[in-house]
Amino acid sequence: MTVRLVNPGGLPEIDSYHQVSVASGSKLVFVAGQVAWDADGAVVGEGDLATQVEQCYLNVGTALAGVGATFDDVAKLTVYVVDWTPDKMPLFLEGVARAAATLGGTPVPPGTLLGVAALAVPEHLVEIEATAVID
Repeated sequence: MTVRLVNPGGLPEIDSYHQVSVASGSKLVFVAGQVAWDADGAVVGEGDLATQVEQCYLNVGTALAGVGATFDDVAKLTVYVVDWTPDKMPLFLEGVARAAATLGGTPVPPGTLLGVAALAVPEHLVEIEATAVID
C-alpha cells in the first residue's frame, strides 16, 4: 500500500476522514473535480445532495480505476459543496456511505470540504477532486 492514513495524537479523531496521509509511492495521480454526471454526461440526482455526493465518489473511483488505482491510494480529497451549511452534513455522509457500499470500503483519506457559491454547471451541488499515489 502506498498511502498510510494516520490520526496523530493531539488532534481530534474524525469518523469521516483521517488527519494525515503518508505516501510512499512513485507516481502522483491528480483526479480532476468529479461532478454528478453519468457516463453520458447527464446530471444525476438534480437537487439531491446525497445522490450527487454518491455519484461524485463513484466517478472518482472510476477515474482512479482507469489508471490502476483505488481509494486506498488516495492521499487527499477536496470537496466543494454549493451553499454549504453544517445542517447538510447528514446528507453528505449519506452519499459517502452509499458510495462506500458500492465501492466496497469507506473512503476516509484526509479531506477538505469547502462551501462555494456555485459550480460551473448550475445543477451540480458538489464536486470532488482527489490526489493519489501509486507505484
